Amino acid sequence: MKFELFIAARYLRARRRQAVIGLVTGISILGIAAGVAALIIALAITNGMRRDLQQRLVGALAHVEVMRTAGDGIRDWRHVMQHLSAEPHVIAAAPGLYGQVLISRGARSGGALIKGIIPHDELRVGNLLQTVKQGSYNELNPIPRESFPVAPSGEAPPPATYDAVPESAGVPPPIVLGKELALTLGAGVGDTVLVTSPQGELTPVGLVPRYERFRVAGIFNSGFYQYDSAYAFMRLADAQHLFSEPDLVSVLSFRLDDLYAAPNVAKELEEYAGPGYQATTWIDQNRELFRALKLEQVVTFIILALIVLIAALNILIALTMMVMEKSRDIAVLMSFGVSSAQVRRIFLFEGLLISVVGSVLGLIVGYTGSLLGAHYRFIALDPSVYSISYLPFAPSITDGLIVLAVSLGLSLLATLYPSHSAASIMPAEALRYE
Repeated sequence: MKFELFIAARYLRARRRQAVIGLVTGISILGIAAGVAALIIALAITNGMRRDLQQRLVGALAHVEVMRTAGDGIRDWRHVMQHLSAEPHVIAAAPGLYGQVLISRGARSGGALIKGIIPHDELRVGNLLQTVKQGSYNELNPIPRESFPVAPSGEAPPPATYDAVPESAGVPPPIVLGKELALTLGAGVGDTVLVTSPQGELTPVGLVPRYERFRVAGIFNSGFYQYDSAYAFMRLADAQHLFSEPDLVSVLSFRLDDLYAAPNVAKELEEYAGPGYQATTWIDQNRELFRALKLEQVVTFIILALIVLIAALNILIALTMMVMEKSRDIAVLMSFGVSSAQVRRIFLFEGLLISVVGSVLGLIVGYTGSLLGAHYRFIALDPSVYSISYLPFAPSITDGLIVLAVSLGLSLLATLYPSHSAASIMPAEALRYE
């Protein structure tokens, strides 16, 4: 063992003439262990929340959406969708027609964003329809579900699948509402709602809003308030009829084999689609949300790192007291030829040993707690508030390395003053009265 490390270990294990030094050393180890464990667990929770949120967001949304930057929408959408679906990384595509409407039921009303869809295609690029908790989305299918041809990956279904089923006499077309929107309207499955489009019809008395009655076929609950409170789905043909836009869509949605390739694929799809088209990704749509989550993680790290900093100050106190206690021993070592640099390294190693012991204990406790939390899910949450029933943990090796580096770095800084003081001891002065 290196001489300086050997002496540092001996000093750390030696019995103290002053018990308070050993107590402060123990508190320093426990403080570092507590700080490191708290950091590991907190970062595991923030990682788990971000991972869970990202998985649900990415599952609910298309990876890339292409729309026209000018005009009222995409009229030759079948050709464009089939052309873009053949590009690399694209595994599914779906058309959609968006429109702002007012939905009312009796005296209660609320604004909503309607999306006209083909469920067979929509389910291949997003899973919002799979979160239908009441009723069913099957009524949105333009033809019986078993009649859908299975298109190869990346190819658009035949145009025939976009024709609406003729409505039975007196039966309104179906609509699927978000949970919060349904609560606002006081609507349940089977109820009739009035959908009013601002894109009205020009009459001799002026522009009259176009309205139509729909029957609530299902209610979805995605867990995302922005969707559950403002989204509604109807058949593409019904949306085109409501907005007086025959055979037109406003957006083409695409799902990729690698969601992180979305920025590059979006640029390629823009080029392939030609002038007048713009592509957005799931990252663009949620950039502020993920930025806020990242900021939260950084703030959490800084706040909890203060625990490690306090423990590092305890190391400074413990080593300073130890230098005072061991001044005679240091003088004897120096009189035997030990250099000031070696004495400095002895106390640097001693502080480092305290930090390593505390950090290793903290890593063990932190990762054990995180793994147990991820496996047994013993911290329950209210699903009605957080949309998940447990607190997710996602411990990361990278986070552990960063925490370990911060812990060792702060501890090393705390050893600079006492090690410098030890190296500055004059043997003659220290041994004068011995």
